[in-house]
Amino acid sequence: MPAPRTTAAVPPPAPPRAPVPPVPPAAPAARRPRRRTPFRSRLGPYLLLVPAVAAIAVGLGYPLARQFVISFQEYGLAQQFGRPAEWVGLQNYVTLLTDPYVWTVIARSIAFCLLNAGLTMAIGIALAVLMTKVGRAARVTLQVGMLLAWGTPVLATMTVWQWLFDSQYGVVNWLLAEPLGMGSMRFHSWLIEPLSFYGVATVIVVWMSVPFVAFTVYAGLLQVPEECMEAAQLDGANAWQRLWSLAIPMVKPVLFVVALLQVIWDLRVFTQIHVLQRAGAPTRETHLLGTYIYSLAKEFSMAGAMATIMLVITLGLTVFYIRRMLREEQL
Repeated sequence: MPAPRTTAAVPPPAPPRAPVPPVPPAAPAARRPRRRTPFRSRLGPYLLLVPAVAAIAVGLGYPLARQFVISFQEYGLAQQFGRPAEWVGLQNYVTLLTDPYVWTVIARSIAFCLLNAGLTMAIGIALAVLMTKVGRAARVTLQVGMLLAWGTPVLATMTVWQWLFDSQYGVVNWLLAEPLGMGSMRFHSWLIEPLSFYGVATVIVVWMSVPFVAFTVYAGLLQVPEECMEAAQLDGANAWQRLWSLAIPMVKPVLFVVALLQVIWDLRVFTQIHVLQRAGAPTRETHLLGTYIYSLAKEFSMAGAMATIMLVITLGLTVFYIRRMLREEQL
């Protein structure tokens, strides 16, 4: 007989689940009210600037305002002792700007300024690059030498340079006459002719200005990432290409600021020119803006007008450089 068929037990069906009620959307979080900065906190940084601004206004603003007012008056030695100053308007400016000699001094000063600033920048950048390449001993020696040249007082430096270029006992004349065989230079006077006068003045001004440029540019070159220089070297760029195409563009803001300061300083140069003039140079043929304003010292109104013209020229060069620097940063 066949075996009886067994039937597997079937589990009872599960009871139906109760429907899940939909979850209501979460209410948007309440926006926290923006906390307003107290007025006192916003005013704090400006209050910290008040002492510096006040000192600049008293030490610089008042003399500039006084100079500007005097330039529109007839003001001389008599007014120093109580005589009232007469208001002449633009007469002082007309007198100066219609004088061909004034334009000669202005052109001479701008040419001297641009030449000295260019030489100073070129030599300073070269020394900054040199300091990044040499060893520690040579770098420290170079830095100490530049610090001594930069830190020596101007009059002490001028005394040494006058001795070097002295017509009778100067070392420069002896070197040119004896070792180099230029006998005509034995008793040559460097200060009589305007061209050689400005050559000596250029040497002195550049000598005293190069350390500032060299140290500033050297500090900027130290911030150039080594990884970029190594990557450029691996790509086949030589030392000149790495410097000109990579390092110089990275420190371009530093170069613009230093060049602007050099232009301002070289345009206002006074001490070096005045000391060389007193050593025997013809003053009228060697005047720059600073020494020419000093020569007008007895006529305060004319000196004030000439100083204002010099200030306008300086501001014009400054605006030109600042606009160019901002344009470079936007590229």
